Amino acid sequence: MSAIAKTPQPPYYAVIFTSVRTEGDNGYDKMANEMVERGFSQPGFLGAESVRDAADVGITVSYWESLEAIENWKNDARHKIAQKLGLDLWYESFATRICKVERLGLFKVDEGEKMMFK
Repeated sequence: MSAIAKTPQPPYYAVIFTSVRTEGDNGYDKMANEMVERGFSQPGFLGAESVRDAADVGITVSYWESLEAIENWKNDARHKIAQKLGLDLWYESFATRICKVERLGLFKVDEGEKMMFK
């Protein structure tokens, strides 16, 4: 996954998942990698960005073509298993937010030149 997701021009939707992990892996890394791979194959998936700090606070933003695509991902059978394991084992707390992306600004230094996209 690249540091900044390459998304199309808006509008589209973002799911922002902020979490605080419990101690220990408990199978988390394996399932997280599986969910990333599975997400990329879902209809309507546009990309994702994810970070986690030393205190195990993480933020993952996934981008989707539509609210229907988000709902389909939420209801994916394997994703449902991951959600249950998250509640039971992996997360001390979490929040999920869904918003509509209406504008995109991108700055990139490319081969020594600074470029701004809107």
